[in-house]
Amino acid sequence: MQKLFVQGGTPLNGKVRVSGAKNSAVALLPATILADSKVIIEGLPDISDVETLEALLEEIGGTVEKNGQTVHIDPSRMTAMPLPNGKVKKLRASYYFMGAMLGRFKKAVIGLPGGCHLGPRPIDQHIKGFEALGAKVTNEQGAIYLRADELKGARIYLDVVSVGATINIMLAAVKATGKTVIENAAREPEIIDVATLLTSMGAKIKGAGTDVIRIEGVDQLTGCMHTIIPDRIEAGTYTIMAAAQGEKVLIDNVIPQHLESLLAKLREMGVNIEEGEEQLLITPSKKLTSVDIKTLVYPGFPTDLQQPLTSLLTKAEGTAVVTDTIYSARFKHIDELRRMNAQIKVEGSSAIISGPVKLQGAKVNASDLRAGAALIVAGLIADGVTEITGLEHIDRGYEQLTEKLTNLGAVIWREEMTEQEIEQFQNS
Repeated sequence: MQKLFVQGGTPLNGKVRVSGAKNSAVALLPATILADSKVIIEGLPDISDVETLEALLEEIGGTVEKNGQTVHIDPSRMTAMPLPNGKVKKLRASYYFMGAMLGRFKKAVIGLPGGCHLGPRPIDQHIKGFEALGAKVTNEQGAIYLRADELKGARIYLDVVSVGATINIMLAAVKATGKTVIENAAREPEIIDVATLLTSMGAKIKGAGTDVIRIEGVDQLTGCMHTIIPDRIEAGTYTIMAAAQGEKVLIDNVIPQHLESLLAKLREMGVNIEEGEEQLLITPSKKLTSVDIKTLVYPGFPTDLQQPLTSLLTKAEGTAVVTDTIYSARFKHIDELRRMNAQIKVEGSSAIISGPVKLQGAKVNASDLRAGAALIVAGLIADGVTEITGLEHIDRGYEQLTEKLTNLGAVIWREEMTEQEIEQFQNS
């Protein structure tokens, strides 16, 4: 195990290139199960979640060959092998194996997914969709069993807007008999990305990116080539880091339209942002002013950027209220920021931030992926050195983060933890 050190106060300069979208990758890889021949995906990020999913594809008989950021997947010999435990527990997105295996094999056994601990994130809407398509779903000894003699298209209304449920139902429905209509569907760019892959494979999907998706089932899906979209959350994280500690930072490989809600709030705070077709240029601001944030489903403010922005708000003048309507438990980073002298209190689903304050380096722990990003933002602007544990969370979603920040001029490095430190960390 490793820990991360950040020496605060060093200005960031230069260009950083955004990797492929983590939240697309974790759905695109399971989607390849549905094809009958080789699928090539370009631009996959080099992160632990991708490695875990590739290993799961190999467990069920797939062949995975990597050439840099291009992955060749041959699903022709895959079988409906049960995946009740093991790697499935490492990430929440393993639930996409349910929809993909149900679509191809009409059965699946998948362990309950893992990932970051962000409070209750039920999969009831996924199950509702599978059952509407004709599957029988049971929970047996901690694993989800899905069985269907035949999948038939259906009209499915999601009671809660859910990216996971929208994609999972789409994966199962593309090979169902007849038409499926998903109403109150999520609209995230990652859903469009998955639909684009499936369409290239031969699926018939209309309406991806709107709240009504229509799918006409087909008998066969074939291999194809697909290039993943840029990671809007990584792009947003580096934009926040540049706003916090940048002098002149160019963020490359960005789709600015995917970040409209963040960019609007940053401009409201006083951050200088110039947009290009695929780039953002961030230059220093004379003063930052506090703003209120409320996370919402896309195209609203993304919950994944709430935590990094909280760290930036400690530099802003005034009082900010950050409300997370998506994940009630997404404030575990607040106690860690308080260790660094942040003036923040939590009331229900809101964090109230008073600023500006000068953060101080401290020993802190990343409880989840985006909390880790928040602590790195805090470390960049703090006095002294910040020591961060829990890097396994950060490595799930940010490719070569240490190297990218070093190239921007940050003083940031990793060290191996001693056996005693590992024991203390595991018992804490």
